[in-house]
Formats: sequence, C-alpha cells, structure tokens
Amino acid sequence: MDTNYSKGLTVIAGPCSAESKEQMIQTAEKLSTVGIKVFRAGIWKPRTKPGGFEGAGEQGLRWLKSVKETTGMQTATEVANASHVEKALKYGVDILWIGARTTTNPFAVQEIADALKGNKVPIMVKNPVNPDLELWIGAIERFQNAGLDSVSAIHRGFSSYDKKVFRNPPMWHIPFELRRRMPNLPIICDPSHISGNAALIQAVSQQAVDMGFDGLMIETHINPEAALSDKLQQITPDRLKEILETLEMRNYCLTSDNLLDLRREIDCIDEQLIDILARRMKISREIGLFKKKNSIPVLQTSRYDEIMNNRLSAAETMGINRDFMKELLEILHEESVKQQIDEIERTNRHSQGE
Repeated sequence: MDTNYSKGLTVIAGPCSAESKEQMIQTAEKLSTVGIKVFRAGIWKPRTKPGGFEGAGEQGLRWLKSVKETTGMQTATEVANASHVEKALKYGVDILWIGARTTTNPFAVQEIADALKGNKVPIMVKNPVNPDLELWIGAIERFQNAGLDSVSAIHRGFSSYDKKVFRNPPMWHIPFELRRRMPNLPIICDPSHISGNAALIQAVSQQAVDMGFDGLMIETHINPEAALSDKLQQITPDRLKEILETLEMRNYCLTSDNLLDLRREIDCIDEQLIDILARRMKISREIGLFKKKNSIPVLQTSRYDEIMNNRLSAAETMGINRDFMKELLEILHEESVKQQIDEIERTNRHSQGE
C-alpha cells in the first residue's frame, strides 16, 4: 500500500462521497499536486435516516477507476457486505475499509472477511461506534485469520448522545490501549469524523501525530460547501496542504513505559472529565428550572449531607484521599448551586421581557 506522504506519514484523502465524475477528478488532480497518493471516496453511504443521499453506487466505482487511470493514485472505499467487496474488486479498488457501523456486527465482518479470502487487498478497520475495544480487536482478528497480510485500524472517535466539542469524542486512551495490545498494527486517525468540524481537523491531526499514529485519513472536497454529505467536516485540497505542512513530526511513541505516554493518557482522561463536568452543569441548570417551577428552595441541606457522605465513602473505597474529595465536592456543589440560581434569574428576566 503506497501511502507515504513526503514527511513519512501515511495520508489518505478525498471526499466523503463520490458525487460526480467531475467532482472526483477535480479533487483527485488537486490532491495529486499536494503529494497525496491514495484517494478515498464513499460509494455506498449508510445514513442514519432514509431519504438522504446514500451514495452513487456502482457508477461511483467507475469514477474511482477514472481517478486511478487519470492520476495514477491508488483508490480506497468502504465496503459493508460481500456484494460491495465483489464490485469494488471488479473495478480495481486498491484498498478497502470497514465502517464503524459494520464493525459493530461480527456477522457482517465475517462475511466480508470470507469474501476477501485469497485476496491481497489491504483492509482498514474503523473502530465501532461504541467504545468497545474488544469488538474492534475482534473485527481486526477476523481479517487476520482470513489470511489478509495488510490489516490496519482507523480511529474515527466514538458516538455520544450528548452534544460535545467533537462530533465523535476521540477517547484517545482506547487506541492507546489498542497499540499496547497489538503493537505491530498500523493505526490511522480519521480527524474528519472525530471533529465533525473543519476548524478542528488540524488540532486533531497534530494530536494523532503526537501520539505516534501511523497516518491520517482526511475528507477533502474540491468544494466542501456543495458536498452532498458531511460538508461541515470536509476541507479543500489547499487547506489539507496547509495542515500537512504545519504538522510537527515530534517522533513521540506509544510505548507504555514512556513518561510522555502516561502524560498523554492523562490528557485523554482530562478531556473526558471536562465533558462529564459540562453534562453535570447542564443537569444542574435543568434542576434549577424544576425547583423554580415547583417552588422548591435551591439549597437543601439534607440532600447535600447525603450526597457528601455517600460520595466520600465511595471515594475512599477507590483509594482517593478523603480531604481532597471533600474539597472537590464542595467546589462542584457551589458551582452547581450558582448554575441553578443563574438559570432561574435568566428565566425570570426573560419572563419580564428584559
């Protein structure tokens, strides 16, 4: 799989979806001048709800073939069943990947693995939508057991019910553990699906490089604003060039005995803490509105004492210093009360027409 960018980093780029032959060729030609050697495009697009753009289907494979003939680039697309595999190979697609939804289904993964037996096509496995490392490893092993020599992983983040900074929070500790468990497995980061926002792609890409990932898969479109799917997370080839040129190759590694790795793991945990605290404060504001509506005092001493005692006991059983936990809980309670009061005052002003 010839995927090396000039900095020694594997970079795969192209639009979220194949939309037209013209769109594909224009994007590919521009990416070729940037130095990208692998062009990606979704041919079959699994949508959450029916009625949206679900991909170009087999004609998109013809466009991919034209890209290969015109630019000499390798091509890559997602497959979700044995029929997709058959069609993709028929049109000479060089690299296949398994989508996050498909990875969650061992039956589908095994069907694809069986369809690929005897082939040497490289396969990339995206993490499942839910943060389940064993499910991810299981999918990877199914392809390895099928005799495929070139298997890699794609980290695209994990779905979340709550709205967060990222479309799919990266939960970096999970690919970190994957690398520890399977040290020889190449891991590609998908900043586009993690971010869900073109403005965040550079930061996520740098984080992936800092953590020792082997490459990046970035959705790139000749005109992102006109894209038929995921337009907010796609960037232009020129912007991709800027990002790649500014990436710092710090040569950090993911070995478990490295102090830097432990610090990176702490960074991942801190990111989760911020998300949890944001959810907690959101619920506090909702509680404030409920108390206002039902004429319940914001401060309830008995409730506070109960929470404090229960939380302190639980913290001690987990080896957390009691005094530290008490101070932290007091700060959280104070901020929660402030959030409730602020929300009540805000609704009061709104009801008075201010």
